Amino acid sequence: MNLVLFGPPAAGKGTQARRLVEERGLVQLSTGDMLRAAIASGSDLGARVKSIMNSGALVSDDIVIELIRDQLDAAERAGGAIFDGFPRTIAQAQALDSMLLDCGSKIDRVIRLRVEDDGLMDRIARRFAEAGRADDNPASFKVRLEHYNEQTAPLLPYYAQQGKLVEVDGMGDVQAVAAEIDAVLETVAA
Repeated sequence: MNLVLFGPPAAGKGTQARRLVEERGLVQLSTGDMLRAAIASGSDLGARVKSIMNSGALVSDDIVIELIRDQLDAAERAGGAIFDGFPRTIAQAQALDSMLLDCGSKIDRVIRLRVEDDGLMDRIARRFAEAGRADDNPASFKVRLEHYNEQTAPLLPYYAQQGKLVEVDGMGDVQAVAAEIDAVLETVAA
């Protein structure tokens, strides 16, 4: 089973993906985690990614697609992946469809976590205060949210036309969101 968790930064994608990894044994492919790992590595790529992320801009499709491609075989062997933060553009979605087709697989469901911008700003302020992630400072987050709304939201019709898009209320507590996602996943297994 291959799932895309879709929603703006701080919508709860990572929290739900980690839960699904524990409960269902799927592999989480989080571009955010992969990009932070590249930064932590101290590599030239990491330095470029750090500069881009700290400014609030989005990392290029080429870099992100390569990171996913490197992890896809392991995810397929494990029974599927939860894509968290990817795809974020039509070009990335098309590249993902092509990579999965090469593996004899596909995206089964795209779960959109519907959230409110004001609620996200409150979440990010708390997360920044607690974890201190540089890419979560409120000014950078506002830029990231604008990029999401402009560049990533067009993926909704792309997946809706394929009959894969399901929406879940992402403003509820973690358990309520989890219950809605589990109900969606039961339709895949059926």
